[in-house]
Amino acid sequence: MRFGPGHPLAYPVAVTIGALAITAAWAPFADTDQRAALATVALAIVGYTGFQLGIALGLLPNGLGPAAEVDIKRTRQEHRLVSRSWLEITPATWLPVYFDPALLTLTETTAEYTGRALRTTELRLYPSGRARGTEPPGRLIDNPSRPDPEASALATDATRPTRRLLLDAQSTVAAPFAALLWVYIDGGGLVTFLGAACVAAAVTVWLAAVRGSDPS
Repeated sequence: MRFGPGHPLAYPVAVTIGALAITAAWAPFADTDQRAALATVALAIVGYTGFQLGIALGLLPNGLGPAAEVDIKRTRQEHRLVSRSWLEITPATWLPVYFDPALLTLTETTAEYTGRALRTTELRLYPSGRARGTEPPGRLIDNPSRPDPEASALATDATRPTRRLLLDAQSTVAAPFAALLWVYIDGGGLVTFLGAACVAAAVTVWLAAVRGSDPS
């Protein structure tokens, strides 16, 4: 499975590889119990990433139902530290999708759903989760009815890996507290704390990316 730099799935796959590399890098400094915990974390990362990619590629059901032509419009969700792109599908269905710069200029249109893929005339959209019948929580911002003339500049800025990583790293503020909890439960010193904090931070960034964060 190969995703080029501009592919909507390239960023979550790259972040997944990075999270696994960070988890593996701390294994030589861990004892037997800690290695077991690191292996559990790695298996969870691989398993959930596989599940998400299965939905994105149409290998697993996404909750949309049978093949059909549907009317869609893009909505950006802002909820706490979460920012995601959703497609509002008539009637009353919301589907999260992985970020693609083309979403910034997507106006209300008709898409073809084949049961495995969702396509407009210009792009294929990759679900980042299952469809739901209620509005996502938080603030919802609809795309303009006409393409934004500044969308191309915004897309260039939004797709920079450093920007995406910084936005996804907001939840890492909880990593030191998770590390302290691990030290309290399992024991250990400074090295244990640093290792647990690094792994927890990598996992929070990975979780934001694999769930389809929106950097726009």
